[in-house]
Amino acid sequence: MEPTLTARQARLAAIGAQGLAKRRPTNVTAGSVRRVVEQLHLLQIDSVNVLSRSHYLPLFSRLGPYDTAIPDRLASRAPRRMVEYWAHEASYVRPELFADLRTVQRRVWMTAHSIPADARERLSERIVALLAVSGPLTARDVEARIGENSVRAAGNWGWNWNASKRVLEDLFAAGLLSSAGRTAQFERLYAPTAAVHPEGAAALEPADPEEAVLRLTELAARAHGVATVRCLADYFRLRRRETAAAADTLVRTGKLRRVRVAGWNAPAYLHSDAVIPRRSSARALLSPFDSLVFERNRLESLFGFHYRLEIYTPPAARRYGYYVLPFLLRDAFAARVDLKADRTNRVLLVQAAHREEDAPGDTAVELAAELRMMAAWLGLDDVMVKPSGDLAEALKLAVRRE
Repeated sequence: MEPTLTARQARLAAIGAQGLAKRRPTNVTAGSVRRVVEQLHLLQIDSVNVLSRSHYLPLFSRLGPYDTAIPDRLASRAPRRMVEYWAHEASYVRPELFADLRTVQRRVWMTAHSIPADARERLSERIVALLAVSGPLTARDVEARIGENSVRAAGNWGWNWNASKRVLEDLFAAGLLSSAGRTAQFERLYAPTAAVHPEGAAALEPADPEEAVLRLTELAARAHGVATVRCLADYFRLRRRETAAAADTLVRTGKLRRVRVAGWNAPAYLHSDAVIPRRSSARALLSPFDSLVFERNRLESLFGFHYRLEIYTPPAARRYGYYVLPFLLRDAFAARVDLKADRTNRVLLVQAAHREEDAPGDTAVELAAELRMMAAWLGLDDVMVKPSGDLAEALKLAVRRE
């Protein structure tokens, strides 16, 4: 008979597995950051910078104020503890996951498909040869150095920056090129993977596909606490059928346990090392790209929290705002706020604030404290709450009292 978890136990398992249940450390070190990366396995990257770079926010959610130079160093200085690759989406991942991820990625990554194959191959060769001797370069640097010659080499096909960038992205997706770091404008600095990865050329050795799926499924289970096959597959974008087979194998070897979760229709898996906290001390604003909220259906099943990113929704059709962060308070989502860092005026703008139906009475006070902490971490002097949303008035008063 499969054990059954209550809905609250499942929530606590998820919050605990994501490193959000305990109180934040009082002294954040490079080791603290590394431990979060090791627990989550990845930090999703996104170009939107209306508040902060997305990969910085999950660390703040779990650690509180910290020096963002720490993850920058982990990703750009040897020995690197994070490398860039495709995981859930474009992400910083632990270097030891690179070979497995490279083996299982089966999406059609080729973005230069419209370029004739022979011309694309010649441009790829020129780019690889350039980066082998030049040191790390941005896409613009690459275009500037080979653009004129590329036109002649391609028989006047008409190379431009976009073509160079697309070929660079194809080489990055194939794992042949990696990122040596980012510029101040967050442009990727391309370099041969063998020159960037801590394992050098050995990082390019292919992994056994079945073993790779097995390892990644187990890591996804660790990061979830409790999850369905759909959730396990989503974490690293694995194929669901292969993930289901891997989960069955992990059950047979004792690494996962089949369980039922009250209210869930699909069977679930609990990692054998999962610890279900008795309570959660979480108080965290979560990035739209935080790994706890990756799988929106899971979020709704676990927390009864319907959440969609509205960045690409026309402004008039948005329900909650442009860059909305869910607010996790203890073991439930209590509110959501649309945030923007007004760096010119040094103010954290709360464009809108909405409470959830069962939000506890201290939601505004706890959220105000979190916003004050975030503003200070971002180097902003104040928090301004605009009069939009059913939590705005209470939140404005609470912010003034902080």
